[in-house]
Amino acid sequence: MIQKLIQEIQKKNAPVVVGLDPTMQFIPAHLLEQAAGQARSLGFGSRKLEVAAEAVWLFNKGIVDAVCDLVPAVKPQVAMYEQFGIPGMIAYYKTVNYCREKGLIVIGDVKRGDIGSTSAAYALAHLGAVEIDGEKCPAFNEDFATVNPYLGTDGIKPFIDVCNKNDKGIFVLVKTSNPSSGEFQDVLTKDGRPVFELVGDKVREWGESSMDGRYSNVGAVVGATYPEQGRILRDRMPNTYILAPGYGAQGARGKDLSYFFNEDGLGAIVNSSRGIIAAYQKDPYRHFGEEGFAEAARAASIDMIEDLREAIAAR
Repeated sequence: MIQKLIQEIQKKNAPVVVGLDPTMQFIPAHLLEQAAGQARSLGFGSRKLEVAAEAVWLFNKGIVDAVCDLVPAVKPQVAMYEQFGIPGMIAYYKTVNYCREKGLIVIGDVKRGDIGSTSAAYALAHLGAVEIDGEKCPAFNEDFATVNPYLGTDGIKPFIDVCNKNDKGIFVLVKTSNPSSGEFQDVLTKDGRPVFELVGDKVREWGESSMDGRYSNVGAVVGATYPEQGRILRDRMPNTYILAPGYGAQGARGKDLSYFFNEDGLGAIVNSSRGIIAAYQKDPYRHFGEEGFAEAARAASIDMIEDLREAIAAR
């Protein structure tokens, strides 16, 4: 699967993933009105969760239509859908399927982590298929999923097994972009290494069992907000693809990311969520207005792509 992602990155010359992380604050009023009208026509006009989830779906569809020719991948964050209950998960399911129809690679930002049969069930739900009456039935069917390594190899191996059987991939949390990540990830181990380096070494080791050309289907999440740690991890994981969140709204820019990439210009894909999907609320794109939320997202995507191209060229 990592080779498919690389091919799409190269085809569009854009190492960018758009985070589909909708909240009610991002949904334009006209989409809520449209969703409410559809709900009334279906006889559940007073059921707020259904209305909100439908508005989320309409919002996502507008964003995807606007950027699908520019970027290779999207990353829906499942929590943003779970907050709307079952209707929200239906919106998540519809979003994943629509993105795949548009030819986009889908990274399910689910951050699962457990052991044994539970870990295997998570992997089947998002990357594989459950067998029912002799038939394999995929559930959410993303291309990649994010995974928490805190439970060790017992939590990761079931995902790798499912990936190898279904040509899928994972991104393992190594150094996350949030400010308090250092409370655990920067703590020094007995041999003097910070925990994030230890996890990075394990990701490299795990990845050896799922190679796909030069790179592994086992990737790493490394926050764009920590450029020095990114440089260290790039050196320690030369064959590991890095998913780098934190661009835009969290403060990172292309210049912070040049050493996340290898000398071939590959090795990393950078995520922006709010900076793209809520671009119409930001000063540089405010002139698009609510009605032009999708056009604003497209403009923000183009600006991000150009910024990253310059950073890679400077590498």
